[in-house]
Amino acid sequence: MTYDPATYRPLTFHDAVPAFRDGSDSPRAYLERCIATIEAREPEVQAWMSLNLEGAREVADAATARYRQGRPLSKVDGMPIGVKDILQTHDMPTSLGIAGNENARTKQDSASVWALREAGAIILGKTVTTELGGAHPSKSRNPFDIQRTAGGSSSGSGVAVGARMVPAALGTQVVGSIIRPAAYSGNVAIKPTFGALNRGERQGLSQSCLGVHAGAVEDMWHVAAEIAARAGGDPGHPGLGGTVTPPAPRRPERLIVLETEGWGAVEGPARDAFDALLEQLRKQGVTLLRRGDDRLIDALERSIADSVAISGALVTFENRWGHANLKRLFPTQLSDTMTKQINTATQMSVADYRDLLARRAEARLRHATIAPLADAVLTLSCTGPAPLLKEVENRDVWRTGNTAFNAWTSVLGAPALTLPLLACGGMPVGVQLVGQMHEDEQVTAMARWLAGAVVPVAR
Repeated sequence: MTYDPATYRPLTFHDAVPAFRDGSDSPRAYLERCIATIEAREPEVQAWMSLNLEGAREVADAATARYRQGRPLSKVDGMPIGVKDILQTHDMPTSLGIAGNENARTKQDSASVWALREAGAIILGKTVTTELGGAHPSKSRNPFDIQRTAGGSSSGSGVAVGARMVPAALGTQVVGSIIRPAAYSGNVAIKPTFGALNRGERQGLSQSCLGVHAGAVEDMWHVAAEIAARAGGDPGHPGLGGTVTPPAPRRPERLIVLETEGWGAVEGPARDAFDALLEQLRKQGVTLLRRGDDRLIDALERSIADSVAISGALVTFENRWGHANLKRLFPTQLSDTMTKQINTATQMSVADYRDLLARRAEARLRHATIAPLADAVLTLSCTGPAPLLKEVENRDVWRTGNTAFNAWTSVLGAPALTLPLLACGGMPVGVQLVGQMHEDEQVTAMARWLAGAVVPVAR
């Protein structure tokens, strides 16, 4: 199965709701179609760690009854959703991607899962994650070419949406774990402002974000907004702003095109496709600025030029106590990749960590200074199509894909949204919109305009 943005139709939910209301369709029938797709495609793409079909059908039947009565609970009532297997679910295991931990049960719901259940959503199953949400590859395979990676760490969530198994799925990101796998699988996805969606139990990392994969911007926003309306943001954070209704499309007047540290690694077809997209925007009157146009943009580029290294070191230090405990609990099950990270952490000092925080603070300040220059930042979501597994299996780094277009937004804590606007060699490549802190709604409005105003480019 190859990807053509002109003909590929993602699975969506918001446009099915009118048929639920008039009785010509139902959440139960919609769910059964999702299950049929899972049964057909799961053997090859391996998106799921566990499924709760019986429970899902019960929730779907309850949602069907509410629609018949004209009383749906929310915009996501009856929506089948996948949950990354690093977030807790009381009725399914939470393995954290650790070999031998597949049956571990916490018997609790993470804040986001609880909120979605309250909104009537169907928690269909747990999607595959990489080990502890890290760099060691998972078993998932790309939905458009099973010889390619699905990315990481939200690999299963990206695949489940890209393979049209569910209209939405939850992911998490510390470095690049939402945006990159979404870009590889042809999804829309948001990594919101840091702290905008309540992470529940996952409060130990200073860049960790909860986000949403979806087949459409509208469904993505509905899921995020319903979580925020019930569970809020992380403790001490105001949470996602805006209404439950997706913002109206908004045409940007000016966009800053950032290279980031990923520009030198961009593959030729991806660069050509991106340039063609930029030309479309120019013809529609959007002003595009680059680092040579303003010294503040250049200063931002320089401040984020080593974001991958900063992010990796921050994660390593912040994880060292938790991972030491896991090494004690799983002395033989952890991968060589994780063991190396644990060993690296022991060599880091508090002074090293403080230096990383200072560098991150400088980058955030530089980002704030460009706010008056443009409406948002535009760049690629990945360096090209998802890599072939045979090309990355023996590497020490980038085994789930290069994170260079993702780490900088995690360093900044800024909202990032990817759209499937490019295709290279029959594979999806994402384009990324990035706003200032707490501009999630504005970025979503511009993304809706982009999705409707530009013609996807294939090379």
